[in-house]
Amino acid sequence: MGFVITIDGPAASGKSSVSRELARLFSVPWVSTGAFYRGLAYVAIQKKLDLKDIKALTELAMSDEWKVVMTSAKTQVWYRSEEVTDFISQEQVGNVASLVSHYPEVRSSLLDHQRQCAFIDRGLVAEGRDCGTVVFPQAEVKVYLTASSEHRAQRRAQELGLDQKELVIQQKQRDEQDSNRKVAPLQTPADALVVDTTEMTLDEVVQKIYRHAQELIK
Repeated sequence: MGFVITIDGPAASGKSSVSRELARLFSVPWVSTGAFYRGLAYVAIQKKLDLKDIKALTELAMSDEWKVVMTSAKTQVWYRSEEVTDFISQEQVGNVASLVSHYPEVRSSLLDHQRQCAFIDRGLVAEGRDCGTVVFPQAEVKVYLTASSEHRAQRRAQELGLDQKELVIQQKQRDEQDSNRKVAPLQTPADALVVDTTEMTLDEVVQKIYRHAQELIK
């Protein structure tokens, strides 16, 4: 397994954009571990599964009906031979993903798939909610991105063309769910570099993390 850089943080804190640029600078793949939960949520919605049926969700998590694929540009989700990546960013899918991620059985079923990503190349940039605390606790570089709720909602609203005020409410609810869940709650890794992106440009964030990572990866 090569080196691993983890980028954790709440929704719309800039994790995907930062991870993509870091992966480009280090010439390694990047993966959004959240895509596993969003992919599962999307497929569960399509199949009209009972979201309280943990056994059915766990079986679906292990199913070969869908898969997550890493590319240099994005983390793709495929369902029944069709790429559905563009659909997993929908708020409904995100809300369901937050819900199903509370189930220990579901998280356990997806964990090995997430960790296997580190064995594909000489290095990996992994972003999500628990990359540095659970998925890759031994990562060489750990980063936690944060930003104000209003700033994150503004980013999300621009991306999806949705109402910013409504997104603030939804994000606060999701942050609370993710931070208070019993299994793998959203939290800052003890040895992480914490970066508040509220008043920073993408390039400033990337360069700060890149310099930090260079010092730790020899």
